[in-house]
Amino acid sequence: MRPTTNLLLTLITISIFPFFTNGTLQPQHQHAHGGGCNPDERAALLSFKEGITSNNTNLLASWKGQDCCRWRGVSCCNQTGHVIKLHLRNPNVTLDAYGYDHACASASALFGEISPSLLSLKHLKHLDLSMNCLLGPNSQIPHLLGSMGNLRYLNLSGIPFTGRVPSHLGNLSKMQYLDLGQAGDYSDMYSMDITWLTKLPFLKFLGMSGVNLSGIADWPHTLNMIPPLRVIDLSYCLLDSANQSLLHLNLTKLEKLDLSWNFFKHSLGSGWFWKVTSLKYLHLEWNLLFGKFPDTLGNMTYLRVLDISYNGNPDMMMTGNIKKLCSLEILDLSGNRINGDIESLFVESLPQCTRKNLQKLDLSYNNFTGTLPNIVSDFSKLSILSLSNNNLVGPIPAQLGNLTCLTSLDLFWNHLNGSIPPELGALTTLTSLDLSMNDLTGSIPAELGNLRYLSELCLSDNNITAPIPPELMNSTSLTHLDLSSNHLNGSVPTEIGSLNNLIYLYIGVCIVCILPDGSSVSTWASAAENQCT
Repeated sequence: MRPTTNLLLTLITISIFPFFTNGTLQPQHQHAHGGGCNPDERAALLSFKEGITSNNTNLLASWKGQDCCRWRGVSCCNQTGHVIKLHLRNPNVTLDAYGYDHACASASALFGEISPSLLSLKHLKHLDLSMNCLLGPNSQIPHLLGSMGNLRYLNLSGIPFTGRVPSHLGNLSKMQYLDLGQAGDYSDMYSMDITWLTKLPFLKFLGMSGVNLSGIADWPHTLNMIPPLRVIDLSYCLLDSANQSLLHLNLTKLEKLDLSWNFFKHSLGSGWFWKVTSLKYLHLEWNLLFGKFPDTLGNMTYLRVLDISYNGNPDMMMTGNIKKLCSLEILDLSGNRINGDIESLFVESLPQCTRKNLQKLDLSYNNFTGTLPNIVSDFSKLSILSLSNNNLVGPIPAQLGNLTCLTSLDLFWNHLNGSIPPELGALTTLTSLDLSMNDLTGSIPAELGNLRYLSELCLSDNNITAPIPPELMNSTSLTHLDLSSNHLNGSVPTEIGSLNNLIYLYIGVCIVCILPDGSSVSTWASAAENQCT
């Protein structure tokens, strides 16, 4: 899962978060009960603090004085002064190159344990300890949490617990939001029975990403018994099928379903989820689903995100039913080796009604052929367009310069020819441009120097000639510049010394790294000129 994908998913989650909060869960910074917080509750919080062995960012530095309602992360009821919210999420999550989080490798995380003293917070409705390293002596989810019966919101995501998920959490009968997920990775947590979830009749959000559920075959039937559910995240759960038959669908309010990174090895059309016409976000990436889309896809008119990437499914054809999905904003079918003509796809298959609202189209790592049509410019809201690793031929349409919302354009590893259109210089919001591994000729347009936000420019493995234009050095945001394996001539522009953000510079067959040893960019550029011409 790439970082871009993770960023989009994060934005999606933020956009639907208001569904899971109400007045009782919102931050309350003031209290009018005429004094400090309850002494017993203050003592409970201080006892919790004693269980924190490392607090490098001083997240709990304000935890002193009599009025705990003014402490960071603590909110109290205006009328009674009782603590109703404890929000101590790690504010600086550490992500690796793939967008996975590692709470116990984060310097800003809280280290220690979840103290039993929290049981004294009998009015607590909201508890968020996510992305911290609060593992305690046995690294398991504390059973005590199942006794905090007033909780509506519990977020323990990113805490790398191990062992069995306690069924005692089913005692939290008022729960609306429950997140135990590991946010993009497999964990050492498991559950052999999730029927305890049916004891949470008000549950709207369920996150169990990374929890091993491989021994549970009837999981859809269990979830179908919780009608209020709006978000279900069971990614990375080692599930082996999603083709169970639900005679009567109760999940009529479900808006987001994430079943990515599992082991589904059945036909795409047999999935139970195609009945859920209320869905707005459907993630099935990195499974082994085969065959075509079902006809019922056309009924899912609320879909904004459809991601079925990396299933290796060459039979996933763009049926006429997808033309009814007028709400689509993100369509990702990458990594399936789909055959077809790229012009027919744009003209006949993609819904015309999405041309003003589709924001991401990823068809990379497929077997599309033909010439990229000019009509692609009609998708005016596209911010991400990836057609890399296909068999496209012909020139790059100059009309791509009309897609002024583009932030990323990836056309690498095709058979595109002709010169790079100077019209691409009009894409002033572009941050990444990759045209490498094609058959492009001509020169590098000076207009690319207009892209002040451009951080990555990859033109390697083409047949580009002529000197590097000095105007290209106006793109001062560049961190990665790859012009290698071309037929460039002339000298490296001395203006390259103005690229203060440059980290990697590839010219010719040599690699020049801007090292943090005091060497200036221009010094390395001079070396490249001497060695790589």
